[in-house]
Amino acid sequence: MEKGKKEKNEIWEWTKALIIALLIAAFIRYFLFTPIVVDGDSMMPTLKDGDKMIVNKIGYRLGEPKRFDIVVFHAPEGKDYIKRVIGLPGEHIEYKDDQLYINGEPIDEPYLDEYKSQLSEGQLTQDFTLQDIEPNMDVIPEGYVFVMGDNRRYSKDSRHIGVVSEDKIIGKTSVVFWPLSEMKIVK
Repeated sequence: MEKGKKEKNEIWEWTKALIIALLIAAFIRYFLFTPIVVDGDSMMPTLKDGDKMIVNKIGYRLGEPKRFDIVVFHAPEGKDYIKRVIGLPGEHIEYKDDQLYINGEPIDEPYLDEYKSQLSEGQLTQDFTLQDIEPNMDVIPEGYVFVMGDNRRYSKDSRHIGVVSEDKIIGKTSVVFWPLSEMKIVK
């Protein structure tokens, strides 16, 4: 085989390998996983501004959101938000004296304990009912969830934007991969 033909063949093989690698990477990013950067303090202390996370896009194609999942969704103003699922379809939500009630039953939120203990005064979560936010809604409709940030005093969430359509949810996130010193799985 001629030297020039061999070099062209090798270049073509490398080009094919590179194209295949790019197609696989695009498929993974578009359909399976994607990175996201936490923007703001609405999920403090669980997540910090600037944390880089991996969003699992396939989880909700196979299943439904669960209470306390941290999800990424398309918010009404064209941004992607990171919040925690608090209420599920068919449920009535209420906060009273800093306590979550689902269908009248108190529900523990252990991820807020550390934050509540740091408060010098007042409640972390103001009192409200679902009807205070959505006057014509007694329970969360099918296909929707109620989301809130962990930093309840400084979070724009379902209390402001209403319930979130499950169609708007990009995926679930629980892995912080950057900064390396903060790498963790979040609950």
